[in-house]
Amino acid sequence: MVIDKIENSKLYAGLSKNIAKAFAYINETDLTSIEAGKYEIDNGDIFAIVMEYDTKDKSEIESHFKYIDIHYIISGVEYMGVTLLKNQIPVIKNAENDYAFYECDTDLIKVEAGMFTIFFPDDIHMPCIKATQISKVKKVVVKIPI
Repeated sequence: MVIDKIENSKLYAGLSKNIAKAFAYINETDLTSIEAGKYEIDNGDIFAIVMEYDTKDKSEIESHFKYIDIHYIISGVEYMGVTLLKNQIPVIKNAENDYAFYECDTDLIKVEAGMFTIFFPDDIHMPCIKATQISKVKKVVVKIPI
């Protein structure tokens, strides 16, 4: 997993051409005015989900099998629970829809506007958690096939 500021995204573009395309989308799109919804990148092989929501006390603890996630906070602040996938057993696993849910402990990281995280398949994450109080967050999650 990676957590950093968007101005450092060029440091990670070399991980793969698809990660580079995802960061190009984030950096070249006016995300502050874009509507919530799903947007295709690279003929749909990569796609972005723009969302607006209120943070909450707790969320699902999840991982993915087919995609790498880049979570970029456009506005607002949230905590994300994170841990590495070791020997945790999913309580729900849906390979077709690319998710597994877990009941396990996570460490919280604070992610603010202008910051991003990269979650690989071995990274369990719990996004959308309130910081000190419930707040409105606008975020884009870019899904990159492995």
